[in-house]
Amino acid sequence: VQLQASGGGLVQAGGSLRLSCAASGRTFSNYAVGWFRQAPGKEREFVVGTSRSSGWTSYADSVKGRFTITRDNAKNTVYLQMNSLKPEDTAVYYCAADLALMRSTAVLWKVEEYHYWGQGTQVTVSS
Repeated sequence: VQLQASGGGLVQAGGSLRLSCAASGRTFSNYAVGWFRQAPGKEREFVVGTSRSSGWTSYADSVKGRFTITRDNAKNTVYLQMNSLKPEDTAVYYCAADLALMRSTAVLWKVEEYHYWGQGTQVTVSS
C-alpha cells in the first residue's frame, strides 16, 4: 500500500488542522493505521493509532482530548483532526499502516511495528 499524507501547514496556537492519509494500492480498511510525529532533534513519537478491525484507538497522553482519528473507508483515507493546537505540537507528521496479521484488534504504537509509511507533512504551530 502507498500512503500520501497531506493537510499540514502553519496555524496559530489554539487553532485546528485536519491531516489526511490517503492510501492507494490496497483497501485501507484492512490495515492498522497510526499517526506519528517527529520534531527537530527528537525521535519519532506515537500520536494515535487505530486497529485493523473493531475500531480500537489509542492516543498519546499529550494529544488526548484534542486530536481525533477517523476512517473514511469509501475514500480509502484516514484523517487526523487536530484541535487546540499548541506550539509543542510542531513537527513533521507521518501516517503509517500495517496489515497487523494475527493482531487485528491491536493498536500498534511502535515505529517498528509499521511496514508502510507516508512521506510526512509539516505542522507548525505559532505562539
